[in-house]
Amino acid sequence: MLEQSSEFHHVGAGIQIPPNAARILQHWSLLPAIEPQSVHSYELRVRRWEDGRILSTSSDRIADKYGTDIYYIHRADFHAVLAEEATRLGVTIRLGCAVEAIEFESGTVILKANAASTDGERIQSDVIVGADGLNSVCRELLLGRKDPPRRTGDLAYRLTVKVSDMRRYEILHELIEHMSNDLWIGPDIFVVGYLLQEDGLYNIVLVAPDTIPEDVDVSKATPEEMKELLKGWDPRLQALLGVVQQTQKWRMLTSREMGNWGHKGGKFVLLGDAAHASLPYLAQGAAMAVEDGAVLGALFDKITARAQIPKLLQAYEDLRKPRVTKVVEGSLNQGVARKFPDGKEQQERDEWLATLGDDDYPYHFTEPGFRDWLMGYDAFAEVDKGWRG
Repeated sequence: MLEQSSEFHHVGAGIQIPPNAARILQHWSLLPAIEPQSVHSYELRVRRWEDGRILSTSSDRIADKYGTDIYYIHRADFHAVLAEEATRLGVTIRLGCAVEAIEFESGTVILKANAASTDGERIQSDVIVGADGLNSVCRELLLGRKDPPRRTGDLAYRLTVKVSDMRRYEILHELIEHMSNDLWIGPDIFVVGYLLQEDGLYNIVLVAPDTIPEDVDVSKATPEEMKELLKGWDPRLQALLGVVQQTQKWRMLTSREMGNWGHKGGKFVLLGDAAHASLPYLAQGAAMAVEDGAVLGALFDKITARAQIPKLLQAYEDLRKPRVTKVVEGSLNQGVARKFPDGKEQQERDEWLATLGDDDYPYHFTEPGFRDWLMGYDAFAEVDKGWRG
């Protein structure tokens, strides 16, 4: 595995592992490593922005229906579990390896020159998987042109605060003790908050209109500007921001849908955000990459000769592309519905939320059965059905 960073950093904030991804980790025997570092979900509570009134509460019986809970974990802890397992399985992880070019027909990666190699190392392989994220060099090399991420008009403040600091405010005790995923929805803005570790960290994401300078995608921010954005909102949020020590804001970006993820030479394919970056409003971005990996790996289990690899890569794309396209579209819709200004659309949304039962989930603008389709996905069964040798 070639990683351009020179070292692994403990960066980022919280991430959700929904049942469709958690069952894959269970299949790989990784849940025992995930569980001690995460919090299991109990329910999702949707709140009105100005007073925190609960508009809808989802079921706390996710595991009964889908086989596992939703896990909330720090992104760096999740990354560490995956990297440790890859190393255990014999994967060589090479840091400081930035890609300069790819010769698609021969399956050759050319690295950028560095202190160890002035000419740029050439690495040949049977297949190349480009999994280098939203700002993918591999995607641009495949397309043969620049393909910068697309701006959405939103930004996100992402941060964690110490639970011990939250305990100083009685108004925040319920957020700690109830162990739910709380979602405040209001005009142009929404806020998500949940525990990452019972006695450790609480994760906060605040999505608001984009005000980041034009020449950067990440900018420094202050708790004071967050408080100003949430002036007049639920007093719990004002108290919560009172324990924030530092934060940054990220421009919310996505990518344009690609016609194909692979090269006609049959030795290259994209995976994860490099192929299908999604907004985080369904909390499924990382899960889609886990599903991609599970499908691709299961397909490799089906073949017996290198000559089958081109057909395998096409099967991978055929199995995955329709699903992730639907998830990307569904995620965009969630963001729209969460930010209605007060008025007719907001009232209709809130009335609909009030009709939901404990076993329903507040997915806006989706057809009946969407949650089952989303969380009930079985990557390995899809491969068994979709592979024809």
